[in-house]
Amino acid sequence: MKARIFAEENKKWWTLAAVSFGLFMIMLDNTIVNVALPTLQKSLHLKVSELEWVVTGYALTFGALMLTGGKLADLYGRRLIFVVGLVIFTLSSLGCGLAGSASVLIGARVVQGVGAALMNPSTLSIITVTFPPRQRGTAIGIWAGVSALALAIGPLAGGVITEHINWNWIFYINVPIGAIAIVAAFAFIEESRDTSLVQRPDVPGLFSSALGLFALSYALIEANTYGWTSGRILGSFAVAVVSLVSFVLLERHQRLPMLDLSLFRNRGFSGANGVMLLVGLAMFGVFFYVSLYLQQVLNYSPIQAGASFLPWTLLIILLAPQAGRLSDRFGPRPFVSSGMAIVAVSLFLFSRMNAHTTWWGLLPAMILGGAGMAAAMAPTTAAAMASVRPEKAGVGSAVLNSMRQVGGSLGIAIMGAIVASGISSSLASGHSKSDAFVSGFQHATTVAAIIALAGAVIAATTLQHARHREPATESSTTSVTEAA
Repeated sequence: MKARIFAEENKKWWTLAAVSFGLFMIMLDNTIVNVALPTLQKSLHLKVSELEWVVTGYALTFGALMLTGGKLADLYGRRLIFVVGLVIFTLSSLGCGLAGSASVLIGARVVQGVGAALMNPSTLSIITVTFPPRQRGTAIGIWAGVSALALAIGPLAGGVITEHINWNWIFYINVPIGAIAIVAAFAFIEESRDTSLVQRPDVPGLFSSALGLFALSYALIEANTYGWTSGRILGSFAVAVVSLVSFVLLERHQRLPMLDLSLFRNRGFSGANGVMLLVGLAMFGVFFYVSLYLQQVLNYSPIQAGASFLPWTLLIILLAPQAGRLSDRFGPRPFVSSGMAIVAVSLFLFSRMNAHTTWWGLLPAMILGGAGMAAAMAPTTAAAMASVRPEKAGVGSAVLNSMRQVGGSLGIAIMGAIVASGISSSLASGHSKSDAFVSGFQHATTVAAIIALAGAVIAATTLQHARHREPATESSTTSVTEAA
């Protein structure tokens, strides 16, 4: 009997390791590309807007399709959809490495987003149905730590590969990782699905949300090319508004909606998702432009730029699992609210930087950013997942991750619009290109700091309502096991 219990306990952690392989690949791709952006720009002769699409095309598809990925995982099986996503992501990574033009690279990145959208919801939902509430925060903390490890390795690996091999290999590296993840998934992950009711994909919801998000991103990214008052841009904004309003109305009246709006009746779930949206808005654009700032303004090499992010990401590796574990005991509110406030301070420090900033001037912002994100991310995730029943874990995790990715794609577009506006204004005043970029960068990071501060306020006022939710069939003694 003891041997059987030990084997079951041991298998849970092997399951966590298996999903972590796939998660590692997704997160590695987020940061390994950023450091290579200037090299990509030169190699493929990309405009800044095309460079933004290289990142936004992935993040936008990832975010727009993640709800569908979560629904498919609940419907057809979480392991199955996880593996399908792995195959798509691995093959499209190969396509990115082989790309010889902007259109091919952007197209392959969009397909990568499809694979990631299928994989990512499954990782959290598999963890949620595998671990009991008393261990879930710790498991999610490790999940966040794996994300951070990939984020930490990504910039430096991207710098080394770009500088000493070739930018193509930042994508080729996913191929062996993907192969290992596929084998591990079949070896250690048990199949699970939502059997609570009949389900089907929500095609109208998928189409309206994807169209709305694409139109909004297009308008923000291309506005400085065509003009904010041009018919193309105003038309894109109009399409975005109509499509997103239609999406909400469709989801309210669909019998089996892609986005179950009733989830947001839980204040803790709504608060956690609001925080995650603001994290994406604040941080994705900052990472994008900090990478350009380091290499194009401070003249760092790709390796030096990658190494500059290490204090940030290493702190997340060290602190995120502890924050997840402690949030199980004390609840997420103090960690998320203080973490987002610290991130706001970090972003404010970035907004004070100029063309003469030294590495020692960068270090405090990197340290505070890492500490703040470590404190916020795992408890935010745990709070959201604690607010949905395990049989809804696929859709719940999809909503959460979709919020981050949608926020990220819009964040890049918004920060890009602010940077471009600052550059245009500064150049018109007679400043150099370097000083003009710094001016736009300062304005963008100031806005990002305000967004992060708003996240701290939302966390402080909502996350105390998060509760662990268990299936209705369980006894009342386990229906609410821990206040978050």
